[in-house]
Order: sequence, then structure tokens, then C-alpha cells
Amino acid sequence: MTASSELPTCSTVTLEQEQSLLRGEVLISTTAVAQGASVTATMYVPMVRQLTWQKLTDYSQWVQYFPDIVQSQVLEVKRQSKTHPMTRRLYQVARKAFLMFSAQVEIYLQVIETLNQKIQFRFERGTFSDFAADLTLEDYGAGTLITYSVKATPLIPVPSFLIEQAIRYDLPGNMKTMRQVMCAA
Repeated sequence: MTASSELPTCSTVTLEQEQSLLRGEVLISTTAVAQGASVTATMYVPMVRQLTWQKLTDYSQWVQYFPDIVQSQVLEVKRQSKTHPMTRRLYQVARKAFLMFSAQVEIYLQVIETLNQKIQFRFERGTFSDFAADLTLEDYGAGTLITYSVKATPLIPVPSFLIEQAIRYDLPGNMKTMRQVMCAA
């Protein structure tokens, strides 16, 4: 895992970052927030963007990508028109044990999809006071560069640095699992 103050986009990848990405590493960046945590991860997937998109938008498969997610269900779909992106309502349940804590969280999200480019997850309700995530896809060589940014503030009073460390620790492994499952299918 390589830490970087600024994560790459296709036009800003340094040679060192490119080598790390192509070796399968996940690049991580954190941003200080008042409460909660904000973490961004970037990884390379050796699949074309359209296929990567199809796999990422099969939300029932997220239980395979993220081991802590035990349920991922689409509740509603609003079809895309030429001027509006596709939107969905998603329900997810996750269980996590961290140090001496064990918790189950549930979340209802509005998911806004910009075909083959971006997925935005916006908090509706659940066991967070705030949650947002953006997943962007860019062509990169023969594959796809995925950038996943997560910002979360749980309802339970947990120090920000613990939340950040938990996400910073889990996200690279989860992203690698995601790539492994997506590429194996």
C-alpha cells in the first residue's frame, strides 16, 4: 500500500504510481474532517471500463467485494433518460469487529449512476449521521482506473482518528478483494 497526498487521475499518474498500480497495489489518501473520516483509494483493474461498470453496478455482488457487507439489495430503480442519470435506492447491512468493538450498521442510499463513468452514493438514512461515497472509472491502458472516495460519520461517538484508521486499514484489502472477484468471474 502506497500513501500519497494526491491520488492520480489518468493525466497525473507518476511513473512510481503507475508501477504500484500495475503491481496491484491500492493507493490511499486521507483527508481530515471535523468528525468521521474521509479516505480515497485508487486501483487498477485489468478489464475494460464497460465490463468493470457492469460488475460494479451489480449491487447484489457487493457482499462478495466487501467481506463486511452481509446484505446489499436494490430497493428501487428509476430508469435513465437522455438528460438524467440512472438512480437507484440501495439498502446495505454490514458487520464489523474492530479492536474491542463489534457493530452492525445499516444504510439506505440513493445511488446516482453516470453510465460507465461515475457512481455516487448519497446517504438517506441509517446508522450514520453522514455518509457519502463516489466511485469513478477512467480508461487506463488496457484496463480501468477505479477511484473510490468514502466519507463517513457514524452515529455512535467514536474518535475520528479511529474511524479513519479503520477505513484506511480495510479499504485497500476490500478493493483488492473487489478486483479479484470481478476478474475471476
